Amino acid sequence: MASRVAVLLLLGVLCFSFAAGEIAADCCLQAIDKRLPSKNIVDYIIQEAGKGCEISATVFIANTGRTLCVFHPSQKPWVKNLINIVNKKKQAQE
Repeated sequence: MASRVAVLLLLGVLCFSFAAGEIAADCCLQAIDKRLPSKNIVDYIIQEAGKGCEISATVFIANTGRTLCVFHPSQKPWVKNLINIVNKKKQAQE
């Protein structure tokens, strides 16, 4: 009887750890509409809702390493423009 309880407990712990492993750790919880200077932005990540995160957003990464969550490029034209600028800067560095 005790061994069955131990096996069930172990199974529960394994299932929980697998489920927790699929949750994205670094998701934007909200996005702001703040225009950013392109000179400070070095990279970006586009976050899609339903793929581990709850909202769609763009994560801009500054030259200091700080991140800022803004709206998805499909929602704000200035975000799409800033992404194009960052892409051009990255191509020029290659």
